[in-house]
Amino acid sequence: MKRDLPFFDVCISNTPYQISSPLTFKLLFHRPTFRCAVLMFQREFALRLVARPGDSLYNRLSVNCQLYSKVSLVMSVGKNNFKPPPNVESSVVKIEPLDPPPPIDFEEWDGMLRIAFSRRNKTLAASFKSTATMQMLESNYKTFCASNEVMMEEGFDIKQRVLGVLDKLGFAETRASKMDIDDFLKLLAAFHDANIHFC
Repeated sequence: MKRDLPFFDVCISNTPYQISSPLTFKLLFHRPTFRCAVLMFQREFALRLVARPGDSLYNRLSVNCQLYSKVSLVMSVGKNNFKPPPNVESSVVKIEPLDPPPPIDFEEWDGMLRIAFSRRNKTLAASFKSTATMQMLESNYKTFCASNEVMMEEGFDIKQRVLGVLDKLGFAETRASKMDIDDFLKLLAAFHDANIHFC
């Protein structure tokens, strides 16, 4: 997936299933924005793309795809429609990129989602206060302060700062699997207001 895509308006593909995720993100970030893509994926992958908060398959992929596009399930395709039949069922989805795309720093956004969904059915407080996460966020905070000539507060505590953001929004006991895109946008904005960054 290293090759640049040419200009196009519509993409229709029976996608090799092993490149489903790279192709999806290649399309979502393609510029100029195209009109739509109609793609066949392994059914479970397709259902993840369209999953909503609370669904069993709702995950980081669902949130990222729906942040940048309107995605809908077109039809299911049984494995007996292929010869020889594969071991999995398939589904066709339609992806319509949002134009203009949301003005989000994707690395920051996805970095936050990786933490939020790292323990999908745990609360956000539990996911964010892991030792490795706290060490990474503290390092990023120090880098941000140094780069922007911001004085670090005496006795600064990254854990207290992070949990304070979650508490202020009422998300500390919320699970990522129940949150929608607006919730995550509010969370990222609040972290940035507290000078907490994810990349």
